[in-house]
Amino acid sequence: MFRKLFDTFKKLDKKTFRIMNYGLKFCFAICLLSVIILLTYSLALPSPFTYYIGINLFKLSLIFSIEFIICGFVVDGIKKQLI
Repeated sequence: MFRKLFDTFKKLDKKTFRIMNYGLKFCFAICLLSVIILLTYSLALPSPFTYYIGINLFKLSLIFSIEFIICGFVVDGIKKQLI
């Protein structure tokens, strides 16, 4: 199961792979920002507003990263006319 997924990931089109790579880097940056906000909440400013911003940014980064991965595989399948 995982081997098939990794083989599909290795055979991605270069343009699709590059878009997925930049998208995942963007999601990682959002995730780091949310971790910094949550650390600020934990150490310095314990207000509910900072907590909810940090948690929502973390959720957003996870959702975006999953969508970049799924959409990358779907677009590659459509390009290769597998779907």
